[in-house]
Order: sequence, then structure tokens, then C-alpha cells
Amino acid sequence: MNNRAEFYEKLKKKLDESNIFPSEYLFKFIVSSHEEKIKQVEDLFDFKGVVITKTSSKTGKFTSVSIHVTMKEADDIIFIYKEAEKIEGIISL
Repeated sequence: MNNRAEFYEKLKKKLDESNIFPSEYLFKFIVSSHEEKIKQVEDLFDFKGVVITKTSSKTGKFTSVSIHVTMKEADDIIFIYKEAEKIEGIISL
């Protein structure tokens, strides 16, 4: 099993142990401050009930994107993280 698969397996176990779904979840990502990158992150959450907060770094080169959203199950959270990995230069916190 590769490292990413192991990571997501452990994450699923932790999420299932620490949450009762549906549950509110906070996603945090850091991307370059290009509007295109920020939009790619926002597009991952194209459904109702999402609260998105964006904060620029001191230099303005990076933007922290925080998303509060109710998720139905741990697999939905993992799906979002896997889709986020496709965005060049993204950092998931």
C-alpha cells in the first residue's frame, strides 16, 4: 500500500472515531493568491451551506482558504482532499 492510501485510511479511521455524521468539518488550504487557484478550491465546494473565508498572507503571495461545511460521511471528506490534490501547489492543513 502506498503512503497516500495509508494516509487516507488512517484519516478515515480518525474521522469515524471522532465524529458523528453528518458533521460540520473545517477544511483549510493554502494556495497561491492567483484568482484561478482560489476559484479551483472554491469549486470543490459547489453545494449549499458552505461558508468560505479567505485570508491573504502578509506578502500577498498566498491565500488561506477555510471552508466550514456539513459533510455526510468520512468518505466525502476524503474525496474532497483527493480532488484538492489535483490543484497545483495546494497545501492541505
